[in-house]
Amino acid sequence: SMMNMEALIILSNIDGVYDGDPALPGTKLITDITENDDASGGITDTRSSFGRGGMATKYRIATKVASEGTAVIIANGKRENVLIDLLTPDAPVPHTLFHPSQEAASGLKKWIAHSEDFAKGNITVNEGAAEAILSPVRASLLPVGVTGVKGNFEEGDIVSVSGPDGKIIAWGKAGYDADGAREIAGA
Repeated sequence: SMMNMEALIILSNIDGVYDGDPALPGTKLITDITENDDASGGITDTRSSFGRGGMATKYRIATKVASEGTAVIIANGKRENVLIDLLTPDAPVPHTLFHPSQEAASGLKKWIAHSEDFAKGNITVNEGAAEAILSPVRASLLPVGVTGVKGNFEEGDIVSVSGPDGKIIAWGKAGYDADGAREIAGA
């Protein structure tokens, strides 16, 4: 995402995302997934003995990267010449294509989207602020919606944002350091 690549190819031990357990008869490969599709219903958390992550992990990463404007392909890495065939027009290679969002995310949004493990603190917000953050309309967090500040972070650091129930709903770039955020919380 940060390199603005046109596509990401994830190689797996199966042909892509299926509508159920690929070992069962009648299960079909899902060849195209668009931004508004949810194909996660048939995915399990199991993984192969040599894998580092199952299809649920691949699906999560693929949807995130595609939402940022990069096409993602999941294909079977055990197929001979799979990469060459994927890049050859009209080559019959079974795979799942996650179509990229028409509106590519900015570099800052891509950085934040992939920085969840680097959060230096947490901001807890009330119900109104949580609704504003989760709405399709762009919104900044105002101090009046902040109910708690945890951690020791500087202005510009990545922080997680939790709703009133404690679940993380977003990540963002802090506009204040931790002490400053505590001072204006609720104001």
